[in-house]
Amino acid sequence: MNYKVVLLPGDGIGPEVTNAAVQVLKNVGSKFQIDFEFDEKLIGGASYEAFGNPLTDETLDACYKADVVFLGAVGGYKWESLPHELKPEAALLKLRKSLGLYANVRPAKVYKALVDGSTLKSDVLEGTDFIVLRELTGGIYFGQPRGYDESRGWNTMVYDKNEVKRIAQKAFELARLRNKQVTSVDKANVLEVSQFWRTIVHEVQKDFPDVELKDMYVDNAAMQIVRSPKQFDIILTSNLFGDILSDIAGMITGSLGMLPSASLGNKYALYEPVHGSAPDIAGQNKANPLAAIASVAMMFHYSLKIPKAAELVEEAIEKTLAQGLRTADIFSEGCKLVSTDEMTETILKNINTIFVENPVVV
Repeated sequence: MNYKVVLLPGDGIGPEVTNAAVQVLKNVGSKFQIDFEFDEKLIGGASYEAFGNPLTDETLDACYKADVVFLGAVGGYKWESLPHELKPEAALLKLRKSLGLYANVRPAKVYKALVDGSTLKSDVLEGTDFIVLRELTGGIYFGQPRGYDESRGWNTMVYDKNEVKRIAQKAFELARLRNKQVTSVDKANVLEVSQFWRTIVHEVQKDFPDVELKDMYVDNAAMQIVRSPKQFDIILTSNLFGDILSDIAGMITGSLGMLPSASLGNKYALYEPVHGSAPDIAGQNKANPLAAIASVAMMFHYSLKIPKAAELVEEAIEKTLAQGLRTADIFSEGCKLVSTDEMTETILKNINTIFVENPVVV
């Protein structure tokens, strides 16, 4: 099998974690008779510096021709004063919209070795394993009109029926593969758009009678994620609320550096760590590559349809953490502080060891 992967390392620590992801892809791919063809392109601030555009037509065209896209991170202090349409983050929004990536899958899994790494009590966290499923191409981030003048600013939060229906269907389909429970998060006590959202989600649920559906207001959901995260399986929510809740989920796992993500559409898929560009540590070999590596596991699962490869990567992450290796963002007393490269090298060694001990027949 041969797959074409467009790499978009981007800004800050993006190139460092992308390099780690590529090493894991090559390593695991060789074990499952998979060849990867990599095509690296600029995006975000790096693209703006080179072309005056955070996402060029050439880069977008390459993504259209790829089997999957892997993105490192975009953004940084030096581009914050640019007009909205030229900011690095605008490139990411345009990429998601152009590729029709309407479903953002963000797992929030607490690894056993990191159960004491959060500020929350271990008995609250142990066993936490849920997904935030965020609608990605609609809502307030894309609604029109938008803008500001000297006296006021305005944005529009809008969803049509098809946008809500397709993300709800994705939620119930994922739930069927897990614990058959969906929590739909909205603000229906205040927002008409949330009342509409809730109505459509309940209509879709009629086609999935085996899946339990709960409704929850977003403010309560934020509290419950911290109070009792094990109650959740699939959290289904809108673009804005999903953006916020997935970052809260990042803190219960110990660090945003631990959160992978997949953005899925009907044809295309984009994989990226959630942590952002972290320009303050860029180029210092301090970045946590585990979210990028876990995103590779998601790629094997969702796009390449090789669950055994995904399990191999996930098991290697668990084993590496159990050995006490930590980058600075997840470091605790008694552990070994390692660099980005050292963490990646250990992951690769553990992948090899696990594969030898439990060879997979492809």
